[in-house]
Amino acid sequence: MNIEEIMSILPHRYPFLLVDRIIELVPGKRAVGIKNVSINEPHFKGHFPGRPVMPGVLMIEAMAQVGACALLCDDKYKNRIAYLAGVDRIRFRHQVFPGDTLEITTELVNIRGNMGKGSGSVTVNNETVCGGEFLFALAEI
Repeated sequence: MNIEEIMSILPHRYPFLLVDRIIELVPGKRAVGIKNVSINEPHFKGHFPGRPVMPGVLMIEAMAQVGACALLCDDKYKNRIAYLAGVDRIRFRHQVFPGDTLEITTELVNIRGNMGKGSGSVTVNNETVCGGEFLFALAEI
C-alpha cells in the first residue's frame, strides 16, 4: 500500500499519520509497515532538545495504525474505524532517532464482535526497539 491507499483507510493525517508504506499485507490477519523518522517531525522540538528521541507512545500508535490497515482493508470491516483501547506487555528496548527507519509488524490475534487484540513489534536495522500487545475497539463510521 502506498500513502494514498493508507490515507483512504485510516482517518489520521499529519502530524499523526505514522505509517508511510505497507510492504506486506494479509487482510484481516497481519501487516508490515514502514515509518521513516525525520528530524522535521514536530515532537522532536521538545523530546529532547539537543538529543531528539522518538516518543515510545508514538511507536505504540504506529503499531496500532499498521494493525488498523490490516484490519480495515478487509471487506468484512469496511465502513468501520478502529480505536486504540488498551496496551499490555509493552517494552521499549532501544531509543529511536531521526534518520531511523521503523519496520512495524502487527498481527491481529483475536477479534470478537467490536473488540480485538493484536500484537506488534518495531525494529530498526533488524533489532527490536519496541513490542507488545494492544486492544482495539471497532465502531461504525
